[in-house]
Amino acid sequence: MNKKLYFGSNLKMYKNVRDTVEYLAKLTQNTSDISRDDIQLFIIPSFTALEQAAACTDQNQILLGAQNMCWEDQGQFTGEISPLMLKELGLGLVMAGHSERRHVFGETDIEENKKIKAALKHGFTALLCIGETQEQKDYGISPEVLRSQLKIGLHGIPSDQLHKLWIAYEPVWSIGINGTPATPDYAESMHKIIKETLRELFCEASEQIPVLYGGSVNSDNAEELIIQPSIDGLFTGRAAWDADKFNDLIRKAINAYRSCQK
Repeated sequence: MNKKLYFGSNLKMYKNVRDTVEYLAKLTQNTSDISRDDIQLFIIPSFTALEQAAACTDQNQILLGAQNMCWEDQGQFTGEISPLMLKELGLGLVMAGHSERRHVFGETDIEENKKIKAALKHGFTALLCIGETQEQKDYGISPEVLRSQLKIGLHGIPSDQLHKLWIAYEPVWSIGINGTPATPDYAESMHKIIKETLRELFCEASEQIPVLYGGSVNSDNAEELIIQPSIDGLFTGRAAWDADKFNDLIRKAINAYRSCQK
């Protein structure tokens, strides 16, 4: 394959500890024959499942991440989780800026920037999620919204940390039970804007930053999405929460991408 493909899922507030451990074991087994030189597989469980998940999962096979993180190492931040606590678990990935954190819990681009900086400072791979609402899309300002989220969210990030940075484009109107998948053409057009903005910010060094699409990814659209030139991976929701179905989706996507490269 010409490039590494990224496949992952955020388990949100689903799956208890036992469910998570069983899911990770099955997904590891199902995908064990797929070279990790070709793909990067990652799962982001709930906080309560992280310790046991990390203890029983080979992160060379499935990188584990946290759904959120405070930007401070310690302090009077009731209910928060610090980078040091996540490092203690041996995690490799931290997500910031998921649309539910932004729109349900009111987090700002400036707060996401603090979290991304803290994650990179502590050696995590940092996954910044961005995306426009339906209203913003209707007003035709999706490109401006994405550019703003990137420019603020990545402000002050040095080029030597970019190898640990991932971006996930998740249009808010496309996420969740009632989400509508973006068409492959629309997703590609937004990914082009994201990559153009990253080049403005970081020049040629931006080419090492993978940009993933998330938003109602399923077995019906995964193949068309992964073959888009600017899409480097799929950040899959509920279609990934069954290990057998996620394995099938991954293999279909890989085969589609390989066929497109011939």
